[in-house]
Amino acid sequence: MSVASQAHSKECLSETAQKAIGEQLERLLASPYLSHSKRFPNFLRFVVEHTLAGEVDDIKERTLGIEIFGKDASYDTALDPIVRVTAAEIRKRVAQYYQDSAHDEELRITLPSGSYIPQFHSPKGRSIHGLPEIAAVAAGTPEHVPAPATQARRWWLLAAVGVAAAGLLVWGTVVFWQRTNRAAVDFFWQPVLSSNGPVLLCVPEQPNNFAVNVLNSGNLPYYQDVPKNARVPPGIGDLSAVIKVAGILQSNGKQYALKGEGATALDDLQRSPAVFVGAYDNVWTLRLTNPLHYHFANSADMMNEWIVDSTAPDKTRWMIDRGAQMALDNYRDYAIVARFTDPNTGKLAVILAGIGPGGTRAAGEYITDSADLTQLMRAAQAAGDKKNMEFVISTEVIDGEPGAPKLEASYFW
Repeated sequence: MSVASQAHSKECLSETAQKAIGEQLERLLASPYLSHSKRFPNFLRFVVEHTLAGEVDDIKERTLGIEIFGKDASYDTALDPIVRVTAAEIRKRVAQYYQDSAHDEELRITLPSGSYIPQFHSPKGRSIHGLPEIAAVAAGTPEHVPAPATQARRWWLLAAVGVAAAGLLVWGTVVFWQRTNRAAVDFFWQPVLSSNGPVLLCVPEQPNNFAVNVLNSGNLPYYQDVPKNARVPPGIGDLSAVIKVAGILQSNGKQYALKGEGATALDDLQRSPAVFVGAYDNVWTLRLTNPLHYHFANSADMMNEWIVDSTAPDKTRWMIDRGAQMALDNYRDYAIVARFTDPNTGKLAVILAGIGPGGTRAAGEYITDSADLTQLMRAAQAAGDKKNMEFVISTEVIDGEPGAPKLEASYFW
């Protein structure tokens, strides 16, 4: 029986299998990959329990939006991707759970791509009635059906040829991936990696909302004094981006120094390239991005914050409503990613700054991921390989967790 067919039929699952699935569901939901969110467990529990009850007709995008996310019955699924984004994030987290060898002997619950109906597999080497074994499914053969003895030699030869061909394919893929990955990383980071001296990582602090006041005043001089009192550490989004960048630098043997934005002086920036993390909580980011093609803006009460496109300054398509963000912790965040030579210091500056913490975290992911860097490299090549570049990216944040980053706009000079 195929996995797809057994997932759609309650009768195909024995009582033992259903009990085992329920127990495994609780293990998954208790794991740190899912337990820190409210809606991820609700989503997975809903689809698993309805599948076990034979109620797969209820497992549809609109139904999930209504039952789990409280959407109106008439909501537009094309405009609101929250169900699709959540399912994609759950797939990733479940896959991470099963990557741990400690879970090798556990029953598998998966959400296949393109579907919200879960599939169930027996653990390797152990059968549960009503469920196919992982090994059998992977091989594409019926469970516990050995090849006839007369065909054993033929299958052995075919397997040997297949293994050899697969080995060559894997070797070629690894070589290609390494070259592509290296080229993508070098495209963005090589100017920083080949610079003299350690790279300065300028990280946020919280100086009595000073950055907000400076932004509202429109006064962003380099020599403005910054108060040093009442500072708190950067948030998780900023720390995540810092860790990602530090990993890139360390893996390439590049030294770096870490400084709070309030402790960073102009002469620090004149000595070496710098990476600036965070937007409204990092006054240096606001200073450096203010004259750029894309820069940050906000309403006087700070309840609306957005990224400005200087070619259309009256439009606010990349905006966060702080009230909605704080109430739901589900929102679309936006970030600026840039690499350019700062005319005031003559040194390279890299910007990783989200309007909210989810945007900053997504920026750190984007600028250290080979696939995303490849996308940027191609955009730069299409624009004539200019040295300075600035991008706007977006990410869907659900329960405070950002999803995959998406490139919204780019500018080169």
